[in-house]
Amino acid sequence: MTSKSMKTTLVGSYPIPSWLRAAPSREALTDATSVVFALQQRAGIELLTDGELSRFDVNHPETNGMIEYFVRPLGGVRASVTRSDVARFAAQPHLGFRARPAGVVTGELDEGTLDLVGAYRAARAVATGPVKFTVTSPYMLARTLLDEHYGDLRSLALAIARVFADQVREIDADVLQVDEANVPGRPEDAALAAEAINIVLDAAPGTPAVHLCFGNYNGQRVQTGRMHELFEFFAALRADHVVLEAARHDTDDLKILAELDTLRFGIGVIDVKDTQIESADVVAGRIERAAAWLGDPGRIEYVHPDCGFWILARSIADGKIAALVAGRDRYLGR
Repeated sequence: MTSKSMKTTLVGSYPIPSWLRAAPSREALTDATSVVFALQQRAGIELLTDGELSRFDVNHPETNGMIEYFVRPLGGVRASVTRSDVARFAAQPHLGFRARPAGVVTGELDEGTLDLVGAYRAARAVATGPVKFTVTSPYMLARTLLDEHYGDLRSLALAIARVFADQVREIDADVLQVDEANVPGRPEDAALAAEAINIVLDAAPGTPAVHLCFGNYNGQRVQTGRMHELFEFFAALRADHVVLEAARHDTDDLKILAELDTLRFGIGVIDVKDTQIESADVVAGRIERAAAWLGDPGRIEYVHPDCGFWILARSIADGKIAALVAGRDRYLGR
């Protein structure tokens, strides 16, 4: 049994073109985004992403704008971080995954100068097909900040979520995806993470989705933990589908998700932490393996890379995109 509707997509990011990095401008960003959309469509990708090119910050290359882009423009956040801020942040034992705070929360949060709607509309204007737009999880972002106002993680995460939801309501992307790469290392916060993420998902006019992975900083997995520990997190999500890391992950640990009858799945079948380009047979085999543990291939809505492509050279990313489509087609017998 196969799923004839199984579609391909990327998780979000694409390598920053060297010419955009060398001479960034609004015009160059528009041109680069057009190129990223076009190359995906030529390769046969059905759900396109803008490559998240507008989020790259040369001062924070290790996170590719996934953190600072979202929190530093917010009203109520101080972007300048002092030595004493770093010391207070480091004194919090549950934040050992990060050495410095992304910012300091000094008052009630508001959108400040964050403009997700403008970023989406600029990309949508040059898109060549259905589009996915990505937003970092408010829970994940809350854990990167030094909080000097709210006093507890839940209040801070929900405040971020409400700010994002106000903007997401105006983003009519085909899929709105919330990216969460922190809760796998702290499953005891699963209920809180789901509560904050659901506020954003509920605001999405299009299809709501969640991407969950164990981190991808400079090609390294930075979160420990096991997928089965997050069953309650998945069960609580008000998402259409979850986008999972599965090319490298131990898929036996994912079998428990077959019990979730409220979700469909996106399955990672391209290993972004390996520069070797997969063959179509390897990709097809990974899809077949995932279909076996799910028990119903029809629940696989998308196949995609494990995470974003930003850490790879463009030539490797492009080869893996081609392999993704070829492997999906091989699996479906096309």
